[in-house]
Amino acid sequence: MNRPNLTAVVVDDEPLARKRILDLLQKEPDIAAVVECPDGYAAVEAVSKQTPDLVFLDVQMPEKDGFQVLAELPKDAMPVIIFVTAYDQYAIQAFEVHAVDYLLKPFDDERFAQALKRAQEQVRHRETSSFNRKLLELIEAYRQDVHSETSTKTSLIDRFVIKERGEALLIKAEDVDYIEGEGVYVRLHSNGASYLMRESMTSLEEKLNPRTFFRIHRSTIVNLERVKKLVPYFHGDYIVVLNDGTHLKLTRSRREKLQRRLGTSF
Repeated sequence: MNRPNLTAVVVDDEPLARKRILDLLQKEPDIAAVVECPDGYAAVEAVSKQTPDLVFLDVQMPEKDGFQVLAELPKDAMPVIIFVTAYDQYAIQAFEVHAVDYLLKPFDDERFAQALKRAQEQVRHRETSSFNRKLLELIEAYRQDVHSETSTKTSLIDRFVIKERGEALLIKAEDVDYIEGEGVYVRLHSNGASYLMRESMTSLEEKLNPRTFFRIHRSTIVNLERVKKLVPYFHGDYIVVLNDGTHLKLTRSRREKLQRRLGTSF
């Protein structure tokens, strides 16, 4: 029995990157037609009109990136997506945790063939429904984290000013091990010492670099660079063990987001 031919869209703002994928697809007898798009705007239009089976989607594009493109595609006719990305550790870890396929530039012919084969099987076996749910969850989570970082980027603090006995003590944010909330105050823990400053946890969290600091509990923010290991506790909670031996509680409700941040499951 002849297998049905598939259609594909290639989205990348770099002409050479598009040509690389187009050349490889031309060698595939099962690919009937290919549309190329130089930017996110063209991609949304092409996918909406052509309803392709496969889309090779570049993540990093100016003005409208791959995730923004995906957010605008019709959810009832979502094609199988193969992400194409230059090195982006956070994106790659997120893709691997959620088992979403991607091509890391520069990729070889064998890696391309593997990704294409898996995508073809998903289309032909009609496995796209569960794939799409998983994909959309990933995209929403990724976009929330990226947008949060972007919106606060200009106001992120790199040091704290602690006022003590008429003096101003400067502490670099990177030197803080963890932060605890104490009512309308927060307590910074750094190198065995602690410092009290007047600010709410929510307000402070918005000023911290979200790639470095993570809120593991409503009253605790931890510097991820200080985390040594995570130990199962009770009912889905975990104990976060820092390099200095400090034990902190990670609540079950915040565990999934931490898994995405660390790029692993536990």
